Amino acid sequence: MGVDLTAADAVSTSLADHTTFRVGGRARDLVVATSEAELVETITRLDRAGTEVLVLGGGSNLLIGDDDFDGTVIKIATRGVVVDDAGCGGAVVRVAAGENWDSFVATAVEREWSGIEALAGIPGLVGATPIQNVGAYGAEVSQVIASVETIDRSTGQRARFAAADCGFGYRHSRFKAEPGRYLVLAVTFQLPQGSLSAPIRYAELARTLDVAPGDRVPAAAVREAVLGLRAGKGMVLDPDDHDSWSAGSFFTNPVLTAEQADLLPGDAPRFPAPDDKIKTSAAWLIDHAGFGKGYGRPPATLSTKHVLALTNRGGATAADLIELAREVRAGVRSTYGIELVPEPVLVGCTL
Repeated sequence: MGVDLTAADAVSTSLADHTTFRVGGRARDLVVATSEAELVETITRLDRAGTEVLVLGGGSNLLIGDDDFDGTVIKIATRGVVVDDAGCGGAVVRVAAGENWDSFVATAVEREWSGIEALAGIPGLVGATPIQNVGAYGAEVSQVIASVETIDRSTGQRARFAAADCGFGYRHSRFKAEPGRYLVLAVTFQLPQGSLSAPIRYAELARTLDVAPGDRVPAAAVREAVLGLRAGKGMVLDPDDHDSWSAGSFFTNPVLTAEQADLLPGDAPRFPAPDDKIKTSAAWLIDHAGFGKGYGRPPATLSTKHVLALTNRGGATAADLIELAREVRAGVRSTYGIELVPEPVLVGCTL
C-alpha cells in the first residue's frame, strides 16, 4: 500500500515511516532519487563501492525487520508519463518507476485507455508492478506491458526487456526470480483505446457490476466497483483503518498439481492454472484451518475484513507479524499439507 512522499518522509530514516506495515528499524542513510539520472548514478556508485543497498518504492509489498539497516536506502521518487497515441494499436505509454500506480490507473480511465481498470486501488509504484506481475480481479499487469527498462546491477548496464522476455507468471517474473539484480527504471504499456473495459473475467466483479463474465462495461464503472470491493476488504490505504496497516495479501494462492488438488475438501475453490495446474484460495485455506477474521494477539492480527492480510493494530513489531505468519502457515500445513508462500518481500527477517 503506497506511501506518498512528504517532507517528513524525505528526512526520516525510520523505515516504519516508509512502509504500509508501519514497522521496521532505521536506515543508516536514506537517499530520495527524484530523477532517473539521479537514480542510475546513485545505485551505480553504491554498487561499485560495495555498499549494502535497499531499494524502496511505495513500501506496500515489504516487511522490514526491527533491527537497523546498516546500509543506504534509496527511495524511488522519479516522475514522468510519456504518451504516444497516434498509432492504430492503442496508446503506448512510458511511465517512470516512481509514479503512483493507482494514480496512473485513474489517468488511464480518464484518457480512455483500457486494460488496467480492474487493477485500481493496488497501492505502490509503477516500477514494482512487473516484478510481482501484479494482478487482481481477473487482470494481470503483464497483459498490457510492452517492455520494462532496467539497470542490470550485476553489470551496471541498462537492459530493456520486451514483455515476452520478462518471464511473467502468477505473481512472478524474471525480476523476482533474480532478486536485487534488476532495478526497474520505467515500464512501457500498450493500452487499447476506448471507454469500455477489458472483458470482465472475475466472478465477484461480474456480480458486483451485474453483468455476465466476458462482458465489457465502461472502464470507469469497473474502476469504481473494484475500489469498493477493495475498501470492503481493508485493501485501500486509510490511516484511520488498521486493517489497511498491512502489505495486502500476505500469502499467494497456492498452485497445485491435480493430485494435490484431489486431496482438498470437495468445497475448496479450484481454478485452472497454466501447465495443467490448479490454483486454490489461500484465504479459504486459512479460514478453514481455523484462522478467522481478526485472529491473533494484538498488536498483530489478521484483518477484521479479510483473513489473507496480516495487520498492525498499532505498535506491532516485525517480530510480532512474523510470529503470526508462522502460526498461520503451520496451521494450514498441518490441516491441508500445503505450504503457503509469502507474497511480500522480507528484509532483515525470515519466515
